[in-house]
Amino acid sequence: MKNIDRAIIIVLDSAGVGELPDAKNYDDLGSNTFGHIASSTGGINLPNMQKLGLGNLTNIKGVAETTNCCGGKSLGAYGKAKEASKGKDTTTGHWEIAGIINNTPFPSYPNGFPKEVLDELEKRTGRKILCNMPYSGTKVLDDYGIEQKNTGAWIVYTSADPVLQIAAHEEDVPLKELYKACEIALEICGELAPVARVIARPYLGDKAGNYKRTPNRHDFSVLPPKTTLLDKIKDKGLEVVAIGKINDIFAGVGITDTRGTNLDNMDGINKTIKALKEDTKGLIFTNLVDFDMNFGHRRNPEGYKDALEEFDNKLPEIIETMKEGDLLILTADHGCDPTYKGTDHTREYIPILTYGDGLKKGVNLGERESFSDIASTIEEFILGTNEIPGTSFAKDIVKCCNNQKHNNHHNHGENDKCRCK
Repeated sequence: MKNIDRAIIIVLDSAGVGELPDAKNYDDLGSNTFGHIASSTGGINLPNMQKLGLGNLTNIKGVAETTNCCGGKSLGAYGKAKEASKGKDTTTGHWEIAGIINNTPFPSYPNGFPKEVLDELEKRTGRKILCNMPYSGTKVLDDYGIEQKNTGAWIVYTSADPVLQIAAHEEDVPLKELYKACEIALEICGELAPVARVIARPYLGDKAGNYKRTPNRHDFSVLPPKTTLLDKIKDKGLEVVAIGKINDIFAGVGITDTRGTNLDNMDGINKTIKALKEDTKGLIFTNLVDFDMNFGHRRNPEGYKDALEEFDNKLPEIIETMKEGDLLILTADHGCDPTYKGTDHTREYIPILTYGDGLKKGVNLGERESFSDIASTIEEFILGTNEIPGTSFAKDIVKCCNNQKHNNHHNHGENDKCRCK
């Protein structure tokens, strides 16, 4: 088995590639984030992800299959994965990428949180509560911002995801106080109404139409219930660099170095490139949240298209900065089809696009049964073990020797000897 010293997971947050077989159970029948962005905007230009095999995963207008371009072969391996866990939220998706399959979905609160949760939150924070309903994160500010400023109350809202969100004006409520309220809310929810995360949503502005959420968002998450890939890599004395909201999603567990972003994709991309230039071994784990937060939930396919093309333009720099012994995996954590009804995530396959200098090209990984195949693969490459749930595809992409013709046509078991001449 070829030794991989460092893996890089980049999560294109919400960039799904078509409905899962059980999408009907989630009222997501017909969703396809990548496909519908392209078809609704006249096509999308993603030449670099096309070379990695993106066009082989679903019909994306403007993105060809590699059989029709790129010399007929992708630069790495491509496939798509089902979500084995129950749910379609950020935490569940990221946990499964890291090796946790959650069979008990987090509850959501379509009618708001129970009265006892609100009463306890008011009691322990000393502020009243407004809203307490599922709401768009921008519209809730337009509808409650003035009242929040006049009363000093918290704006508490949720979504179809298992989250409690607390909004407060930065000029009226210190960030320290808002963050503390979120910590308290997470404790209360743990006792009375389980959630995956409590999210602090500070904002600025003085009237409806000009309220704007600031980069000081902070997510307070429940602890992962089991050992993850991150823990295993950290326990071996290797680095786990978390970029974007990864540290928040895993509540800091299994992470050696956290590098937050200003919630801008380009900042996350640049921090990833900087981390790639460093002489580290282990894992770089990046979440690019703009796709989901600014365009998926806002049902803005044009903005989503532009953001994907912006990422694609930076992909060659990412690849060129990689070192020998690096493995890149581009993926997602769920879908959020901006052409679909409502503003919720959508239950979709996620893409798996891989690249590594010296790894096989043109490999079709097929349809994987779990996101956790990503964790299992990285575990086998970096740690040489197979303890995480999931089916590793390491042997599918590793070269057995330096004979390219042989590598293209043969797969060896772990103990097989290569007889290439």
